[in-house]
Amino acid sequence: MYSGSSDGEGHEAVHRKIPPASSMPWVRNLRRFIGNGQGLGSEALMELETKKILLDIFKEKQQKSAEAGTIPSFYKKKPEEGSISNRVQRLAKYRFLKKQSDLLLNADDLDAMWTCLRENCVVDDATGAEKMNYEDFCHIASVCTEQIGPKCRRFFSPSNFMKFEKDEQGRIAILPFYLYVMRTVSLTQARIDMSELDADSDGFLLPLEMEGYIQGLIPNLAQLRDMPSGFYQIYCHIAAHKFFFFCDPHRRGKACIKKVLLSNCLQELMELHQESEEEVTDTEQAENWFSLTSAQRIFDMFIALDKDGSQTLSKQELREYADGTLTEIFIERVFDEHVRRGKSGGGNTREMDFESFLDFVLALENKDTPEGLTYLFRCLDLQGRGYLTTVDIHTLFRDVHQKWIEGGNYELCIEDVRDEIWDMVKSADPLKITLADLLSCKQGGTVASMLIDVRGFWAHDNRETLLQEEEEPEEE
Repeated sequence: MYSGSSDGEGHEAVHRKIPPASSMPWVRNLRRFIGNGQGLGSEALMELETKKILLDIFKEKQQKSAEAGTIPSFYKKKPEEGSISNRVQRLAKYRFLKKQSDLLLNADDLDAMWTCLRENCVVDDATGAEKMNYEDFCHIASVCTEQIGPKCRRFFSPSNFMKFEKDEQGRIAILPFYLYVMRTVSLTQARIDMSELDADSDGFLLPLEMEGYIQGLIPNLAQLRDMPSGFYQIYCHIAAHKFFFFCDPHRRGKACIKKVLLSNCLQELMELHQESEEEVTDTEQAENWFSLTSAQRIFDMFIALDKDGSQTLSKQELREYADGTLTEIFIERVFDEHVRRGKSGGGNTREMDFESFLDFVLALENKDTPEGLTYLFRCLDLQGRGYLTTVDIHTLFRDVHQKWIEGGNYELCIEDVRDEIWDMVKSADPLKITLADLLSCKQGGTVASMLIDVRGFWAHDNRETLLQEEEEPEEE
């Protein structure tokens, strides 16, 4: 390090100090000029503004995280209707669903695939079934890709081939594979249609959104083509209610789209694609909740029970359901557990509206399902303890016994029936019957029928005779 210099310039350089940048007027002015954005172009100004906004958002999130501690965020406020966020979300959703729809096979594509499968398969000499091995599978994939396009390629993956049952020669039948393709396309299209109706994009459908989906299907369902236009709204309400009965067990008023797609309800609804005159009998139409025959039956039943035309049912009116075979105590329990108090006519007045009536009918017609049995168990559980005792069974069956005797049947012992029910259920606790016991014994629907409906007990008491009558036509 130099301590001095021989010339004057070096000595002057040592003692001269450079002022700090902050003290220079031109530096301060430049920073101020750039900081307020006056010297920037429109794009740079927009970039600066965006950076500030993102920085503010980041700081706000950091502050919230610091205040919340280790608890993660589990709620995100939905964008307000008409806001930029809401518009961007809807546009992104529309473009995504359109892209997914374009990737689906249409009816012509499915017909072309079926033709290609039949033309390139082999016929099994033993069974006559049309089959293909993996080499045929790969060849058909190439042919279909040329004729239809790359969107069919995903169905011809090795993993899909391995999903199907193979014979001794490693071949699979073409029909199950084609049905798999059709069902995949149908379910994907259904999900796209439901997602379009899902206004808030939360993966759930509200009742009106489900009704809108069903109404859009009606023109494409062969068995509903002759539906009167005035019955559309009532039909959609009845049809949608079954989805919510089975797919909304906690009664939150919204059904999960994924659960709807995997439910038996959607499969039952899609059965209406079959031509009614050729492929479906009157009995099958009556048993299908979504058929026009079934919907009209349920609506006419409600109108017939509603004697005073109030569009609600009283206890007295509901007692006439099923020709009056249901017990008094069961009707009382239905109103206690599943009917809300009326807004008029006194605080204790209860009237069953049409929606509650649909729940009631669905439970009685689906007693063997967990959803139907859960509905009925709440009525059977007289004390609300979550289980039934021998006293509860005795109390419930006493009304059935009274109707049984009034119908001119033979005398029976209530204690014997009570013991028979206990033997049927085989509960984990010998003193209690829970809902889990009724579900696990596989006879919960029969037990419920025996305790609430004299006709249900008669069917159980004559089960052997009824079984013989069903088998006799088959033997002939």
